[in-house]
Amino acid sequence: MIPVATSRAAALLWVVLPYLAIATFVVGHLWRWRRDQFTWTTRSTQLLESRLLKLGSPLLHFGLLAVIGGHVIGILIPQSLTDSLGISEHTYRLFSATMGTLAGTAMLAGLAILIVRRLANRRVAATTRAWDVAVMALLAFMVATGMWNTVVENLIRGGYNYRETVSPWFRGLFLLNPDASLMTRASVPLSYQLHAIGGWVLIAIWPFTRLVHAWSVPVAYLRRRPIVYRARAPRAVRAGAFDAVLTPTEGGSHVHE
Repeated sequence: MIPVATSRAAALLWVVLPYLAIATFVVGHLWRWRRDQFTWTTRSTQLLESRLLKLGSPLLHFGLLAVIGGHVIGILIPQSLTDSLGISEHTYRLFSATMGTLAGTAMLAGLAILIVRRLANRRVAATTRAWDVAVMALLAFMVATGMWNTVVENLIRGGYNYRETVSPWFRGLFLLNPDASLMTRASVPLSYQLHAIGGWVLIAIWPFTRLVHAWSVPVAYLRRRPIVYRARAPRAVRAGAFDAVLTPTEGGSHVHE
């Protein structure tokens, strides 16, 4: 339920937009899987250029995994839990800023390498579509605002305790009781608001981009039985056929087949 005092703009940004993004995310994936499975792929360009890809892709993916892990810890775990474990706010903020800076730097470096690769290599650029440009631009925006929040807001400006505003608002969405007033400009710095909006836009466009390959990790390979390759014919039969080619017939000629 939206508080009466919440403005329409705040309700649109912090209640309607998240639920609309989640609905688009779910319905969009179902639609694409049923109607457009042939494009459910990364559309890999490794054959066109591999040197920069081998450097940029691991940096981006491992950095992204670390960033997602940091968001899960910071947003989904309430401050009361870390306080009960004896982790002070200063210690938590220092750890969060340090690990977030490392993860964000790796992701930023990987993304920069992949963008340069896609722009500088004409063959790779020829495979680029509008959705690819949108995803790269949005990821760059997300990394930039995330790094600003981590470095500037938390390290240079002394820190902002987003676990008192952003985290309760986010958890309230999934409890079907979002409080949009927690995300107003007076409570939350603009960079945090832009980062949150960018995240919901990314979730909304996810099903229509190559990001769907994230759900196609070959987990089955971990439990797949080994594949044993066997010859079609036994060795003795193959040897006999080989001898037949080299052995003269009774007429003195060789077999040519």
